[in-house]
Amino acid sequence: MTILAIETSCDETSVAIVRDGRILSNVVSSQVSLHSEYGGVVPELATREHLRNFLPVAHSALAEAKIEPRDIGAVAATQGPGLPNALLVGFKAAQALAYALGKPCLGINHHEAHLYSPWIRGDTADFSAFEPNVSLIVSGGHTILAHVRAELDHEVIGSTLDDAAGECFDKVGKLIGLPYPGGPELDRLAVEGNPFAYDFPRPLLRDQTDDFSFAGLKTSVRYFLQKRPELLNDRQNIRDVCASVQAAIVEVLVTKTMRAAERLRVRCITASGGVTSNRRLRQDLENACRKSGFTLRLAERKFCTDNAAMIAILAERKLLKRPQPVALDMEVEPGMRLV
Repeated sequence: MTILAIETSCDETSVAIVRDGRILSNVVSSQVSLHSEYGGVVPELATREHLRNFLPVAHSALAEAKIEPRDIGAVAATQGPGLPNALLVGFKAAQALAYALGKPCLGINHHEAHLYSPWIRGDTADFSAFEPNVSLIVSGGHTILAHVRAELDHEVIGSTLDDAAGECFDKVGKLIGLPYPGGPELDRLAVEGNPFAYDFPRPLLRDQTDDFSFAGLKTSVRYFLQKRPELLNDRQNIRDVCASVQAAIVEVLVTKTMRAAERLRVRCITASGGVTSNRRLRQDLENACRKSGFTLRLAERKFCTDNAAMIAILAERKLLKRPQPVALDMEVEPGMRLV
């Protein structure tokens, strides 16, 4: 079956086409430069850009995949979570296309798509080596730990109680004066910084639950910089602050992920979501898993950020495992949760 999928949950307009586990195209149009002027995503502008970009992106995806609309066997789109009006653009387009073609339309949970994205390698999704795992989903809006018992059988065991890790990265970046988005820039500067220069708190590190909290860390950095404003006048001090903050966030993420895997007696860990592009996080997860003899599957960087390929792959797996047509009267769910 050939599936066309659409992703418009935030500020990336993406259309992908998948056939039999192979990604034929995955076109993404980013709005980062548009929102950088405002220091964050402006929902109204994001929606407008989705409306402007959708048709060109869809035409590009069809052309790259070398298929015609009549070749499409099913349509999928992100149903939630996300910005309400941004979600509507892609979701209603998917429903309209499915109706016109007389094909099924699937609403996909954005987080669930991230959950299974580590099984994509290159242009192919391979679930033949699938094994039970603990999965870390870490992004600008969410930090989630899930126990994945089998394919399409998962349970959330922990999540953020306040700020997500990605939000903490971005807000600390803003405090330092880094351009939007602050997280990737903080990661870049941290490479040449000293992660032991400043001792920032590790929230809930010793707490035995699987939940996360990063609001206190962000507040700690704010007060720290207010008392030492001169640090921001020195480039090396800025690098040291970036490295120290990054070390605190990553230690919490890695420690709690490893602890959950050991408790649940699984031997595989996966990680996905935008923050999984962070170099320190990838390296520390690799080191921790190697030391403990765990298998680690990291989402490839091109599938860490929002993309329609992961939406299409999950839709295909759902159709294969639980084939059923989906009604065209579904609505978006901006607060949709991974359960």
